[in-house]
Amino acid sequence: MAIQKKSEPEVSLWERLERPAATQRASLTPQKIAAVAVKVADAEGFAAVTMRRLATELGVAPMAAYRHVSGKDDLWALMVDRVTAEIVVPEEVTGWREVLRAYAVAGRRLMLDHPWLAQLPTPHFALTPSRMALAERQLAELERHGLDADTTMAAFRTVGAYVHGVSQSEVALRQYMEENSWTDGDDTRRGLAPQMTYLMETGRYPAYRRYALGAARKDDAAWQFETGLDCVLDGIAVRLGLEPRA
Repeated sequence: MAIQKKSEPEVSLWERLERPAATQRASLTPQKIAAVAVKVADAEGFAAVTMRRLATELGVAPMAAYRHVSGKDDLWALMVDRVTAEIVVPEEVTGWREVLRAYAVAGRRLMLDHPWLAQLPTPHFALTPSRMALAERQLAELERHGLDADTTMAAFRTVGAYVHGVSQSEVALRQYMEENSWTDGDDTRRGLAPQMTYLMETGRYPAYRRYALGAARKDDAAWQFETGLDCVLDGIAVRLGLEPRA
């Protein structure tokens, strides 16, 4: 992303946004910049998001956005904050397991809806208001069980790492399929058949061969994700002595 980084020392993006504006610039706001950036990234990928492209889409001078966005870090943060706000878990959902599971399933959906999230540096997934609100509710649910601060954060981050890792892999597979014009699992298996056939015929991978021949849910990514998620949550429950699964 060709964006010149400018800094405003010791003042965070979020503090700047909460300050009263000296003048009203209704035609251009950080929220509008973020909305356009997300739209471009969703349609064309993260590499298409440049300040020049945003200026064209917004109908402003190339440097105008710098009044609101000081560089790529600010832009990434605004984009992440905007899409993360799409995750809504109803207040009626209660209990540490139910809350963490609901956020995990929604997190996977978010990354599939906005594949460019898989390309961002991990630190940008934490320090935005929407991300902090998401974390706050999950941490609060875990705290109710008397866990110490370090254990609470470890459990929360374990679930988050699972969601990010599996979803990132799913996004990468979808992109690989698109690059090869494969529309579904059958196309993908046909495309990979020469490599897979050779490897299976070596006889070195009997367990994987049994999977390849016997699995019925190879293309059910949601089932695979949620089954793995339940394994993670079960492990947390047993390791930390939380209530058993209902």
